[in-house]
Amino acid sequence: MNTKTQREIDAVLRLDGPARFRHFIKQVVDREETWGLWENGWALMENENGVPVLPLWPAREYAELNRVGEWARYEPAPIPLNELLEELLPRVASQGALLGVFPTPAGKGVALDVEELSSALRAYEVENYG
Repeated sequence: MNTKTQREIDAVLRLDGPARFRHFIKQVVDREETWGLWENGWALMENENGVPVLPLWPAREYAELNRVGEWARYEPAPIPLNELLEELLPRVASQGALLGVFPTPAGKGVALDVEELSSALRAYEVENYG
């Protein structure tokens, strides 16, 4: 288990959205998992147009930081990379939802569609692991 130090967490949280997105892609592919918040279903938020958005984080610690307000009862839950790509993303796409990559308690994450996230993950995987 690779736990994060508070210093590392703070440094990553200070990154802008695009830099957090790059960090997310690297961490998720390298560790072969992402994290969501679960309580009888995945925690969801909505974008400004009312479209459901599934938030995802690169590590448990970041998901934990978002357990506030309506998400206080949710628990961080790992999502293996293969399950994300083969099961969860197709389900999200079929429901017309988007993904919120690495939202922070202080701001929104990078919102994108399933194809954009899937492509970024696969491209990083091919580029770095063949």
